[in-house]
Amino acid sequence: MLDVMYFAWVRERIGEPRERVETRAATVNDLVEELRTREERYAVAFQDLSALRVALDQELADFDASLEGVREVAFFPPMTGG
Repeated sequence: MLDVMYFAWVRERIGEPRERVETRAATVNDLVEELRTREERYAVAFQDLSALRVALDQELADFDASLEGVREVAFFPPMTGG
């Protein structure tokens, strides 16, 4: 089981800030593919991965990163600041 968190417009498109997900995904990309097939709202939220960032257990990661040992996955848009 993974805790999956959604922030900003990702949360708005999915309609939930977080959920527990039972998955057999080996990588973040695999998890995204599983989520996309759930419902249309997930497909819309994950249609352009270049517009998303991911953190695994609160550390930035790539979409090809392994989920082995991971407890929390967070998806969010790139942040700007100044």
